Amino acid sequence: MTDNPPSMDLRTDVPHPARVYDYYLGGKAHFGVDREFGRRILGICPYLRPLARANRRFLARSVGVLARDHGIRQFLDLGTGLPTSPNLHEVAQGIAPDARIVYVDNDPIVLTHARALLTSSPEGATDYIDADVVEIDRILERASRTLDFGEPVAVSALALFHFLPDPKPAELLARLRGELAPGSFLTISHVLPAMREVAEAYQGAMGLGTLRDRDEITALFGDFELLEPGLVDPYRWRPELEPREVDSGEGIEDLGACGVARKTAA
Repeated sequence: MTDNPPSMDLRTDVPHPARVYDYYLGGKAHFGVDREFGRRILGICPYLRPLARANRRFLARSVGVLARDHGIRQFLDLGTGLPTSPNLHEVAQGIAPDARIVYVDNDPIVLTHARALLTSSPEGATDYIDADVVEIDRILERASRTLDFGEPVAVSALALFHFLPDPKPAELLARLRGELAPGSFLTISHVLPAMREVAEAYQGAMGLGTLRDRDEITALFGDFELLEPGLVDPYRWRPELEPREVDSGEGIEDLGACGVARKTAA
């Protein structure tokens, strides 16, 4: 990995967004304080758990499409969160063993888990950068040790930008889009205004920044061209690629949106 582990307090006495999300997904990398907070949020919106699962499956389907159908061999994942199988590199390298993946996060507990769990195939590469997503120039510089930005790169930012207030997401994405080669992709998932009560509960503990509607989320893609089926609920993005029916999507309509877009010109 590119960075040395930070010497920081992991703060297991307060809820942590990555650990709470892991709780929603049914993982094991969380503590009592995270479960307590998660249960309180599920009392407000019991559909958060299936929404988190749908978002995770969207990640796997979208990476599969980019690696298999579009020949993408380089991936940059912003705001990685705690490793949850299947991880992005497992999907990509399962299709193309020579795929190169860079994960980015600034939470020390995520870095600790990443160092233990995010391993690469012998033919490819997997790296982790300890950085805040708003430090886009630093991220690009460090990611270039593993990725060639002269060739197409797929950038993903899942369940991330609602933690950032305006205008930060638009600013950093404009800088990032300008550095990507034609044929690159941008994948985004984001909660919708129907999550207002959840956002208010998060605000006091973790600071959920800004809820955006579908038009505002679409604007984050800039001049990139959205792939079909466009910006949709996570469970509606290419559901035919699921090996089996997992969830019907009942109850999570209009809680979140996601899409994948391609850079078609220099």
